[in-house]
Amino acid sequence: MVLLSFDIEEFDMPFEYKGKIPFEKQISISQTGLERILDILKKYKVKATFFSTVVFAENSRPLIERLLHDGHELASHTWFHSEFEVKHLKESRERLEELFSTKITGLRMPRMMPVDNKDVEKAGYSYNSSINPTFLPGRYNNLKVSRTYFKEGNVMQVPASVTPNFRIPLFWLSFHNFPLAVYKKLASDTLGKDKYLNIYFHPWEFAEIKDEAFRLPGFTVKNSGKDMVQRFDSFVGWLKDKGHTFGTFQDFQKQIQR
Repeated sequence: MVLLSFDIEEFDMPFEYKGKIPFEKQISISQTGLERILDILKKYKVKATFFSTVVFAENSRPLIERLLHDGHELASHTWFHSEFEVKHLKESRERLEELFSTKITGLRMPRMMPVDNKDVEKAGYSYNSSINPTFLPGRYNNLKVSRTYFKEGNVMQVPASVTPNFRIPLFWLSFHNFPLAVYKKLASDTLGKDKYLNIYFHPWEFAEIKDEAFRLPGFTVKNSGKDMVQRFDSFVGWLKDKGHTFGTFQDFQKQIQR
């Protein structure tokens, strides 16, 4: 099963690089990207999971309603993208359920931040996809964590996919910077070994973010905007042609619990 997921949030990444972006533009850029994503998923009739901050959801209600209408899953990306308190785990889940009358069972922390599993369980989640089980200098050192899903207490942990050999991460930056043929080979090898693929993206990748004011480094904006739309469209079409099935995290949970 292919687990496509998207962290839908206010586009605050320029602040990491001392760039500037007004709040309204943070929201509008992510809204533009989300519309493009939903169009591609509808074209191929595939389902995905969207981890949303409350801030983005409150400012994008028609788009969240559209993704739910299209059969996708809504999950929590906490309340804010750049601020976090433990109370936001439960509060964000409850607020998203209140806004959209849907059951929120999953969590992904902003920037894959570490979070105490007991707090996640206490907040009412049944799964957490907040681990990138690889080593990235200055960001992650999770080489001792299981590459594949595992149970921790009553919470199913579903790490992002990395390759069986050398734990090469298959997240959004790899998708942008590797030749697409190389990325497809790594994804195919991982699917063959693990029988599922968990890869994640962000809506702003599908929008125009090459703005000097944002001060984003080249590796973060390579193959973004319309190039990303074409690249992702090609990738999803390739997976479909190979006969792979797609599902939400809730679908995946049901499958592995049988």
